[in-house]
Amino acid sequence: MTADTPLAHRQAQLVAALVTGATPPPGFAPGPLAAARAALLRKRAGEAARHWPLLAAGLGPRWPATFTEWAAGRPNPGGLRDGWDLARALQARAALPPLAAEELATREKLFRYDGHHPPR
Repeated sequence: MTADTPLAHRQAQLVAALVTGATPPPGFAPGPLAAARAALLRKRAGEAARHWPLLAAGLGPRWPATFTEWAAGRPNPGGLRDGWDLARALQARAALPPLAAEELATREKLFRYDGHHPPR
């Protein structure tokens, strides 16, 4: 990449490195980018925990690692949808804690969510 590469393209590469773990663009050190990526995933986990407190509580000390491993490489649709998608993924593999299963069942009864569009 040269200095005349469009700024928008360089910015898109940087965002991809931060959000999906793509290869960092030239000129960026991988270490600081990895630290920033981890911080963004922790922030995202906190947002999901605010929307899904029983899911986070049910996983206890495993919450941060469970969430960040699941969320890495996934787009960020917001905390409500992140928690919903994670709860469904855990349920599918019989790993959803009982408190979270109740929280998910309540949400599934009250709202419609197809996994692609915002719940309604």
